[in-house]
Order: sequence, then structure tokens, then C-alpha cells
Amino acid sequence: MTINKNQKVSLIAWEDILEYAYDGFVMVDSEGYIQILTQAYADFLGVSREDAVGKHVTEVIENTRMHVVAKTGKQERAALQRIKKNYIIATRLPILKKGKSVGAVGKILFKNVGEITALSKRIQSLEKELKKYKGAFREGNTASYTFEGLIGESEVFLEVKQQAKRVAKSDSNVLLLGESGTGKELFAHSIHNESLRSMGVFVKVNCAAIPTELIESELFGYEDGSFSGAKKGGKAGKFEAADGGTIFLDEIGELPMHMQVKLLRVLQEKEIERIGSPSSISVDVRVIAATNRNLAEMVEKGEFRLDLYYRLKVMELTIPSLKERKEDITILVRYFVEKYQCIMNKSIQGIDDDTLRFLSSYYWPGNIRELENVIERALNIVEEGEMITAEHLPEEITGVQDIITVHPLAQVMEETERMTIIACLRLTQGNKSEAAKQLGISRTTLYEKMNKYGLLP
Repeated sequence: MTINKNQKVSLIAWEDILEYAYDGFVMVDSEGYIQILTQAYADFLGVSREDAVGKHVTEVIENTRMHVVAKTGKQERAALQRIKKNYIIATRLPILKKGKSVGAVGKILFKNVGEITALSKRIQSLEKELKKYKGAFREGNTASYTFEGLIGESEVFLEVKQQAKRVAKSDSNVLLLGESGTGKELFAHSIHNESLRSMGVFVKVNCAAIPTELIESELFGYEDGSFSGAKKGGKAGKFEAADGGTIFLDEIGELPMHMQVKLLRVLQEKEIERIGSPSSISVDVRVIAATNRNLAEMVEKGEFRLDLYYRLKVMELTIPSLKERKEDITILVRYFVEKYQCIMNKSIQGIDDDTLRFLSSYYWPGNIRELENVIERALNIVEEGEMITAEHLPEEITGVQDIITVHPLAQVMEETERMTIIACLRLTQGNKSEAAKQLGISRTTLYEKMNKYGLLP
């Protein structure tokens, strides 16, 4: 019997094809349960392939994100992953049908486990060397937040969140504006993590917290012996440290004028000069700046350079204040209650509706930061197993409600009208004709109103 080409291919099982093509390959369904696992990958993991298939991927593969990719539909390429003190570099791709994720495939970017093990040992060696000479620099310079962690459902918040996601896809400078406590730093973290620079470092600098005389050396570094007290061997600045990644310049409005000139040069020329160095160093850094000040007004007053302002605001986002997104307050309150219950290992019944109304009526000058502090305070005061009530809130919050809900508007207007008529009659010594004239109404109308308010003898 002659077997044609199509029949020959059909005799080979898909699993066999994958074994030949990849040493490390795994496929999960939309819920993260393993459907296919190659034998070589199973050997590397030290598990039985037969036992692994059908299990949730988190039970089989350490530090995996396959279930996350299957759920979100977002690919992750060349990601470093630690497994049993070894490292692999893996790419995870969603399986999409009609735009919906129905699973994910993961593959190791090397075709034999020996190469992975060799790479793992090399990375471990470099990791030890890095920790020895630079400490935990990278661990302290990573972006901790993502867009999924930015909480809110109000239209104004969702709109700026969507704008930020679009901004993240470019490599342009970003200027984040907004009141203190609105979450500008969280947006900066999220933009970095969504960008092509997510594998690079995220260096944070608070321009207001660095003394004026030190800010140049902090940002741009210095050479050995460049000034009295300089560290032997010199020191790299924040921009050098952020090379290939993102630098977040918080409180940019506090940057001294002489440093604004130097920052402008970095943005234009993509290079920095260490203090005491005759040469320049090229840097590849994306700048995200933030401020709660009105930079446009500062430019008019001569406090901020116009050219630097335009360089920074290539992509400008204004983060809404909490009073602009009142409908998010209840969502944020419940989130912070859950968060601090976990942190404090304390279980309570929740928060009552009257207390939520107090919180929703407050104007929140400190925005989300203030709201979080209020909830943390309440969790410290409330007894285990009880419910957060108004008595657990600061007086400045519970006092507002009394002012807001004094009387219905119609009642207030009627009382104002009554008191005005009484005052006018006293002024005219009871002369009703003169009082009607002063009030701009007819004598008949005055009598009707006096009768309504019980002012007739």
C-alpha cells in the first residue's frame, strides 16, 4: 500500500512534533490547566508528564505566569523565570480565537536543557557579583504597580487610565499633573511596566527631597576627586543608573533653575556629564516627571523654563482628584478595609452605610493618600469583629455632614424670606406700604406673605 504525503504527516502525533521542535513547551487552557507538557520540560521540572497534564500550572511550574497570560490575553516575551534555583528564559503567548483568549502556550527560548542550565549558572554567578559590588540596587529600583492595580470605575478615572495605557506604548517623555495624593507615582510605575522598557530599571527621584547643593551629583554623578568629600572612584548618578529604563522625577516643579538647564540638555542630547568629567556619557532613558504645581503659571513668573516645560509635556496627563471621582470612594474604602485587615491580621464586620455617606460627603484635600490613612486609622481603633462606624472617623469628616444636611433648600428660602420681611417692618416702624415698596412687592402680596408666616396681628 502506498502512503501519500498527507497520511505520513497524520501518523506523527502533535506531541511528538513538539518534542522535536522544543525541549521546553507547555500549553494551558483558559483556566490555566495544563493540556500539553513536553517530556524534556517535565524532566527539567522533575515531574511526571502524565501526572502534570490536567493539573493547574501553578501546581507544576514554579513562579509561572502562564495562567495570567491565558486570562489577560497579554503576551510576555523573553521573561526571566526562576525554577528550583535555576533560571529559564521563557516566552508566553495567548491563544486567541475571535479576539478572546482561550489558553496560552509557553516555550523556553533554548532547544536543550543543558543550555538552560549553563545559562542559569552564569546568571547565578552574575547575580552574586552584582549583589557583592552594587548591593540590591535593582531590587530597590523596580516598578511595583501595574494598571490592573489602579482602582476606580468612574468615567473620568477610566479615561485617564486609558490615556496612560496609550502613552505607555510610546517612548516619549511624560508629564503627570495632579493634586498631592492622587496617585501620580502609581501611574508612573504602571506606564513603565506597560512599556517596552519594562525589563529595565525604574529609578525614582524626589526632586524636593534632595538638598540643592547635592542634586547635580545625585542626578549626574561625579568623578574621583572632583570635590571635597567625593567618594573614591567617583559615583554614577541616577540617570546613568536608569540607562535602558525609566527615571521618575517626582516634584519636578521644585527643581532649581540651574538644574533645569542641565536637565534640558539631557533631554535634548541624550547624554550627561559627571561633575569633574571632561567628557559626556550617552544615556538611553525615558523621563516621567510629576508635579502638583501649576507649571504654566511658574513659567509666566519666570520660575520654570519654558523650553524645559515643553520638552517634558510631550505626553501630558492630569490625574483627577478624589472630589472629581466621588463614585470611586466606596470602591476605594472597601479595598483599603480589606488591605489593612490582611496587614493587621484583624477581622472586622466591615463599614456601615452611614459612615460611607460621611466619607462620600467629605472633600478630601489629601485625596487617596488621605483616604487610605483614615481607613488605616479606623482599623487601628475598631475592635476585632466589630464594624467601622462614624465614631472611628476624624471629627473633620463627621462634622461636614451636619453642615451639608441642615435643612431642605425650600425651607431655608422660606425662612430667609420671613426674616427679611420682619427686618423690613422693623426698619419702617410697621409702615406696611413703605415696607412693600422697600421689598419691591405690592401691598397685597406683602399681606399674603405676612399671613403665610403668621406675622399679622
